[in-house]
Amino acid sequence: MTAQASTSVSKSRSSSIAAPRLRAKGDAIIHVENLVKVYDPDIRAVDGISFEVRRGEIFGFLGPNGAGKTTTIKVITTLIKKTSGTAIVDGIDVDRNPAGIRKIIGYAAQEVGIDDELTGRENLRLQCALYHLPKEEREERIAELLKAIDLEDAADRRAGTYSGGMRKRLDLAMALIPHPKVLFLDEPTTGLDPQNRAAVWDYIRGLNEQGMTIFLTTQYMEEADRLADRLCIIDHGHIMAEGTPASLKGSIGADVVTLSFKTNGVANPNATAKAALARIHGIREIQEVDGGIAVYAQDAPALVPQLVLALNDAHLDIAELTLTHPTLDDVFMKYTGRKMRTEEVTPQRRTPWGARRRRPM
Repeated sequence: MTAQASTSVSKSRSSSIAAPRLRAKGDAIIHVENLVKVYDPDIRAVDGISFEVRRGEIFGFLGPNGAGKTTTIKVITTLIKKTSGTAIVDGIDVDRNPAGIRKIIGYAAQEVGIDDELTGRENLRLQCALYHLPKEEREERIAELLKAIDLEDAADRRAGTYSGGMRKRLDLAMALIPHPKVLFLDEPTTGLDPQNRAAVWDYIRGLNEQGMTIFLTTQYMEEADRLADRLCIIDHGHIMAEGTPASLKGSIGADVVTLSFKTNGVANPNATAKAALARIHGIREIQEVDGGIAVYAQDAPALVPQLVLALNDAHLDIAELTLTHPTLDDVFMKYTGRKMRTEEVTPQRRTPWGARRRRPM
């Protein structure tokens, strides 16, 4: 079965003998080491990454579109095969016992996997059957989930009439049917308006407070900052930085002044600006970034007048100057040399009947 055909994982039983359970390091429930995924000789979507996810935490995987987030999550959830490296979930190797992993995880993909022609309740019933949940347990589990996602009143309406936020909540509920130990959420709020995005955040926090480990991929800095206990920043298949949001922002240790310039005949305004500012006391670092430079300083507000004077003396015209305290945007810019690329997506497209129905793997 292909990854396209499924947006969740199944509790189907494996007919093969279970592989021996491997021990993840420390309190890690997910252990990834030197993971590589090559689609062809020219495309290394994931290039030797290593990280661990601790039991009971919200782990953020932050990066722009095309960074390798979805490829990584698909390898760990057994939707695609890795090229090399190691991936272990709760002691189970993804290659040796993929069916064992599918029994203990839930997965909600970027694009919702609900059937618009079915009601919300019918979607959940179908998913219960695909997970092989005992028939006598299904209606009770469905009632629990409908209450948890606040869809009891809309449960018997056709899912095609749901708003984007309702569809996303139903999609999350479908991934939760088997009581997973780890819930994988691939960009769960893409395409949602701020109100629905905040509601999904609250729901994710609630699941985590009940002890569930959550692996969250996102391209939104605010989402990673608000939700993640720890996070990795990934770009072009490489992990650029790892830590808590606070520690990553603290690694900058300074305010950030970002400047861009009008050319006005200056051949290389960024290089000219760096040379002009190099001798100002109090500047910790000057870095070229997309469209200008970033100046890191402990007390940047006090230095701004000096910066402006020095740049004027160098015959540079400032097009834009911004002053910020360290954010995850600054962290990304520091470790990659450019700003984060994010793309807002319009609310989820409605697909034809049955096109995204979830099936056992």
